[in-house]
Amino acid sequence: MRVLIVEDEKKVASFIKKGLQQEGYAADAVHDGADAVQTAVLFDYDLIILDLMLPAKSGLDVLREIRSKKPKLPVLVLTAKGAVDDKVAGLDAGADDYLIKPFAFAELSARIRALLRRGTQENTRLRVADLEMDTASREVRRAGQTIDLKLKEYALLEFLLRNVHRPVTRTMIVEHVWDIHFDSVSNVVDVHINSLRNKIDKGFQRPLIHTVRGVGYMLSDRPS
Repeated sequence: MRVLIVEDEKKVASFIKKGLQQEGYAADAVHDGADAVQTAVLFDYDLIILDLMLPAKSGLDVLREIRSKKPKLPVLVLTAKGAVDDKVAGLDAGADDYLIKPFAFAELSARIRALLRRGTQENTRLRVADLEMDTASREVRRAGQTIDLKLKEYALLEFLLRNVHRPVTRTMIVEHVWDIHFDSVSNVVDVHINSLRNKIDKGFQRPLIHTVRGVGYMLSDRPS
């Protein structure tokens, strides 16, 4: 899952970004309203965390522009503006949730999970064949056996499960599992795919992770 943080206070943005990365999210940060609109439109994000008090362009204007171009993209407003009128203005402009600073990161994380579940209309369980992921508990099992995954392995598997039976390119994987500053020439995707194969497919008769020649990879229980 990929999150864009729009926050002019760089220490706050860094704190949120680090916390999200520790939970396995890919996270990018921009610090003014103009960059926020451009980045949100140019790249594919699963959720945006948006401050309202921004240089170059106000958070409300950013929110309206994002809504006009990507109406289904979840936006969580995170701001010090806590008056009722401010909340009403933010929600009327298209915010999906509104959290006031100062905040507890645990609450921010819980609200993000709730918005992502709502946005995908899922029940927290992703499954193909005998492989199952519970995104609420972050547990992964195959044939009833618990599989321990590192953060990026988990994020990669979640992306593959959300695109089950569809080929995904290395670029798509990098954009959703890492961030916009990541070196796309690196072989880290292939390294993580091989690591996942050792944990997901090794010892099972039917492999689920397939290489799609000339394209990338696909998670599927259908014959390749």
